[in-house]
Amino acid sequence: MKNSQCETHPCTEPTPTPGRRIVLLVWRVFWLVFLVVSLAYAWYCFYTPSNSVSWAPNYVEAQEQSVQSDKPMILFFTATWCVPCRIMKRTVWADEQVAAEVNKRFIPLMAYTDDPDRAKLFSRYHIGATPTTLITDPQGNVLRWVHGKMEKANFLKFLENQPMDNKQQAELGH
Repeated sequence: MKNSQCETHPCTEPTPTPGRRIVLLVWRVFWLVFLVVSLAYAWYCFYTPSNSVSWAPNYVEAQEQSVQSDKPMILFFTATWCVPCRIMKRTVWADEQVAAEVNKRFIPLMAYTDDPDRAKLFSRYHIGATPTTLITDPQGNVLRWVHGKMEKANFLKFLENQPMDNKQQAELGH
């Protein structure tokens, strides 16, 4: 059965008022901007550039290099899912000044929590949180360590074994 109103008047939706059109347009723009900003932030959180640090392939080789060169080791404990670790890789480890200093004075090793070959290393140094950075002597004895993300300036002070002021220690959670 046909609707008699559709025969005399075309069946169309009522046109929105100008005020309603503006509200709909504002909401569409808002959600589009929200989507773009969210995707950009997600990319920023997970982006890690390459760096020029000469990472040792494993702990045994790092320790051998450390003994032969009489340089301390620097161990960076991280995880693929760790956003503060990724930020530190982007702002600290990718920095040319940091890379030059680390390559000159240390034997560096990056250890991922999800690598089963590194489980003994995490157990040996009682690592329960990431990021954690340790400096050890060639025999593997811990000289100094820090839990948590560091900014470049604090990291360079950590490498130099310079004391950090109270504000810097508070930033690291000490």
